[in-house]
Amino acid sequence: SLACSVGVALYPDHGDRHQLVMHADAAMYTAKRAGGNTYALFESRMNEGLQDQLSLQQDLRHALERGELQLHYQPKIDARLGRLQGVEALLRWQPEGKPMVMPDQFIPALEETGLIVPAGAWVLREACNQVMTWRARGLPPVSVAVNVSARQLQQRGFVDTVASILKETGLEARYLELELTETIFVDNAGDNVRMLRRLADMGVSLAIDDFGTGHSSLSYLSNFSPRTQKIDRSFLSEAGDGSDNIAIARAIIALGHGMGMYVVAEGVETEAQVDFLRGYGCDQMQGSLLSKPLPADQLEQWLRARIQSQLSLNAARRAALV
Repeated sequence: SLACSVGVALYPDHGDRHQLVMHADAAMYTAKRAGGNTYALFESRMNEGLQDQLSLQQDLRHALERGELQLHYQPKIDARLGRLQGVEALLRWQPEGKPMVMPDQFIPALEETGLIVPAGAWVLREACNQVMTWRARGLPPVSVAVNVSARQLQQRGFVDTVASILKETGLEARYLELELTETIFVDNAGDNVRMLRRLADMGVSLAIDDFGTGHSSLSYLSNFSPRTQKIDRSFLSEAGDGSDNIAIARAIIALGHGMGMYVVAEGVETEAQVDFLRGYGCDQMQGSLLSKPLPADQLEQWLRARIQSQLSLNAARRAALV
């Protein structure tokens, strides 16, 4: 299906013939920011928004060239045993001399401009390289999850790009997980499912991110059999109070297990949420309670400290048995 965002500017109310196109562009960006597939009529306040958008896009192009993008990593923990199960790579932007920019502020601009394609390839390569670097430094093998947009999947050769990066970095396919939102099933669903099957056949793990917040059909889940299903943080915000959101979270856990998937809860921030997730059999957790996303060197320190803590605990248990 096709979607369209339209910006409307009227003559002479919104300027002369030279200004109309610029003002229609400003209205179109407003329509896109409203979610797309709609229209917006130009208002004078939109000019400022357009200039900000154009400036952001230009800065992002320079960010790719200057190496200002970086990855932070957030651990995923076994809900029952507390063991590290893997990490999720999260994109950050650190402009020179400015505060760090968070993803919700620049990812939409990457999508709109198509810069998500080269940026996404960089993320894949950087994340795979980092896992191999940790391994070379004596840490145990960990899997890494990378977010992939529908825009990336639409690119010809995406599967070949993934295969090439795995070969280049030396990372085995089973240690790479691609996280996909449910929007991949809205447009080009058939083509996307075929591509995801090819990735699965390579041995790459697939995960559905923010499950329950999109518009996917359950039939598509059975068609390409993702390995992991992630519960959106919004369903955990009221853990312990018997709300409808909690009922939905329980249903998602049951559905995931019924389809043979691991279930991961993101955005875990309280002990009440941990107790709820353990009580209903959720497999993995990630969130600020366990660890916030960390730069690679800090995550390495976190991993080493956790390994040492586990070794000390095991030694104490063995001593208690003597």
